Amino acid sequence: MEIVNAYATVGSYRGAAALCGTTHKTVKRVLERLEAGQVEPRVAPPSNTAGVADLVAQKVQATDGRISAKRLLPIARSAGYSGSARNFRRAVATAKRNWKRERRTYRPWVPVPGEHLVIDWAEEGGRNMFCAVLAWSRYRFVRFGADQTRETTLALLTECFEELGGVPAVVLTDRMACLRAGIVANVVVPHPEYVQFATYFGFKADFCEGADPESKGVVENLCGYVQTDLLIPALLEPEWPDLAASNVAARTWCAEVNSQVHSEIYAVPNDRLLSESQLLRPLPSCRPPLRALESRTVDKRGSIRLGSARYLVPNGLVGESVEVVAHEEKVVIRHAGSEVVRHDPVGPGEVAFGDLADPHRRPTRGIRPRTPAEIAFLGLGPTAETFLRSAAAAGTLRLEHELIAIVELVPVWTREAVTRALERATRFRRFKAADVRKILEAGRGLPTPVRAGPQLVLELPEVPVRSLDAYAVHKAVSA
Repeated sequence: MEIVNAYATVGSYRGAAALCGTTHKTVKRVLERLEAGQVEPRVAPPSNTAGVADLVAQKVQATDGRISAKRLLPIARSAGYSGSARNFRRAVATAKRNWKRERRTYRPWVPVPGEHLVIDWAEEGGRNMFCAVLAWSRYRFVRFGADQTRETTLALLTECFEELGGVPAVVLTDRMACLRAGIVANVVVPHPEYVQFATYFGFKADFCEGADPESKGVVENLCGYVQTDLLIPALLEPEWPDLAASNVAARTWCAEVNSQVHSEIYAVPNDRLLSESQLLRPLPSCRPPLRALESRTVDKRGSIRLGSARYLVPNGLVGESVEVVAHEEKVVIRHAGSEVVRHDPVGPGEVAFGDLADPHRRPTRGIRPRTPAEIAFLGLGPTAETFLRSAAAAGTLRLEHELIAIVELVPVWTREAVTRALERATRFRRFKAADVRKILEAGRGLPTPVRAGPQLVLELPEVPVRSLDAYAVHKAVSA
């Protein structure tokens, strides 16, 4: 109707097009349809990519979203697609966006006091930065190193423990080449020196998944913060002549940021460190401000932020706008006029799970055999997988060669016998192929140690007793 009114006003196609922000050809088509009696809006024709939409979605999912439209176009052509390459690129981009939205559900990680220390190396301007974050208190430790070798890493990790005043239960790193001896079937084999170091300090050495920065995002954010707030300003005006001066600046910077309120936990890391060093979690100092009809957008972790605390919502509302209202000492979350979930208020830096908690959900690190030896060994069953994980955790060197030697024992000793030998070897922590061969040669006559049972209680009969006078020696008295 705007086009018709504009044409009636100015009396020309181009004048009406200029007023409506379109072309004169569109104005002409609208007027011709009006004269022909076609008052219904025109139905858009189906897209020429609709016929291959399922094919594109399958290929994007199968390649983990890495296939390009250029490589996928010949496959679509053979499936009947006849459109342009540009239109096809748009369809592939849309399919990748939809796949990323459904690929992974992010949930907030709730760290335990004294549990995780996350470490990583970063490099900027030719300088090597060692960054560590205590997950619960967000206490940050930054030092500069001459290199990123294993000796330097362990020395700086020792200095970090000394500054924290204790050792956490788990040290989480990415797959640093200096701390691992190899990777077998996607299981990281830590270097024996790192295993000895972890045993000495009493922590568990854990590694992230490969190419998965989300699993250590807390330290990735620290690395970026150090680069932008400490290192880049110093590079503009060089003030650090040597490594010692750089570390003095790093200590000053850490003292500054650890004494300020952290934006995520809304607390001072130095104060939280005092509580975390004793493994005691403090009570929240205050409750979040509850105001009626607060509008929030659900983030990719399926939660909304209110008063520096997080409240979970169902996964289907990721990216949607919800309303938050305080009602009867509850935080009620509504969507489209209906209530979806309600939570008890929590303090700053905490997470309210409610009925959406999943205590059994844990990150999975699946076994993915690649070489023929790995496939043959893991074909022995769950016992072989347990043996592999235990051997990798113990820092067994040349583990893949040991697996090949164990597989060669199967034709000689049968699959069942080798499986029983692997179970016994895992129990007694003997991870060499020679140890498994000795167990097989010993046969079934091997003793099976068991733990000592309860104390045996016997009811013994009572026996008569005599006094000590009965055993006295009496001397004869002379007349």
